[in-house]
Amino acid sequence: MAKILDKMIGIMGFADEEDDEELFEEEESEQNVQEETRPSSRKNAQVVSIHTQKQVKVIVLEPTSFEESQNIADQLKNRRPVIVNLETVDHNLAKRIVDFVSGATYALGGNMQKVGQGIFLFVPNNIDISGESHEKIKEKGFSWALSSK
Repeated sequence: MAKILDKMIGIMGFADEEDDEELFEEEESEQNVQEETRPSSRKNAQVVSIHTQKQVKVIVLEPTSFEESQNIADQLKNRRPVIVNLETVDHNLAKRIVDFVSGATYALGGNMQKVGQGIFLFVPNNIDISGESHEKIKEKGFSWALSSK
């Protein structure tokens, strides 16, 4: 406690010159002791890049049966975006697949967008879809999902 008062008096300028020199010498010796006892943490430190991003794999699937729609939902659960090509599938089967996968996407908090005729993009909640057509889709609802072939 006395050291603190002496330091404050020295900082304010009320201490004698001799006291100032003693305080300065004491501070230097304390710093030297601290430097000697401080472990060199830089030698053991890990270098981590702040700007690393995990690469995202986009899965492209062309299901031929309704059973494959579960695989699409599993990919979304694993936080991977999926492009589903339904161009070669029967219209009724394609509608069932889109209904199932869009329900799974909704349940997982993701989004979906029609990319082309019979081609859909389903993304999990960690990925955003941007574009003008996304706003139009929200206005129309799910009736846009499959237009007649």
